[in-house]
Amino acid sequence: MSSPRSFLKWLNNLETMLCELLLAAFVLLLFAQIVARQVFQYSIAWSEELSTYMFVWFAYLGAVVAAKMSAHNRVTFHFQFMPRAVARSMQVLADLLWVAFNSYFVYLSYDFVFHRMNLFWKSQTLGVPMKYLYMILPVAFTLMSVRILYNVYLTVFKGVELIDPEAAEIEKLKREAAQAEA
Repeated sequence: MSSPRSFLKWLNNLETMLCELLLAAFVLLLFAQIVARQVFQYSIAWSEELSTYMFVWFAYLGAVVAAKMSAHNRVTFHFQFMPRAVARSMQVLADLLWVAFNSYFVYLSYDFVFHRMNLFWKSQTLGVPMKYLYMILPVAFTLMSVRILYNVYLTVFKGVELIDPEAAEIEKLKREAAQAEA
């Protein structure tokens, strides 16, 4: 049996690969649709619907990847005026509230997809049951909650300082600029 760390590493790669695959696929599909219309005066009937569904899945899986990277937008300016322990506690509390919201949304979306959605709802062009398209909601919010809780674990129990990738890049540019001036 694999360890939880190796499972998360596999999950990291799976989420990222799915995002990359979905992005490439829906961009290529839309490009093919444009070429077909402009060059061949032909429209691919199902391409826009499929690319829309792929974009939605891409957006939700991208939110999961952003949660993994601790890259979601948040207001943290006020934390610099607090003692470090208080700021960290406030961030943990905010993350736990976020997980509570996600959990409630997972419950609502699962209930909708499996109990309230009409079994005969199908996408207009593709004919795919809408249940499969809406399935991204409970899946993404569950994965996002796992990511948030793992980041809380890293912060609280491992002492890891999670830095937004953009903030890290800005700090790197500042250091490089300071070295160039010196």
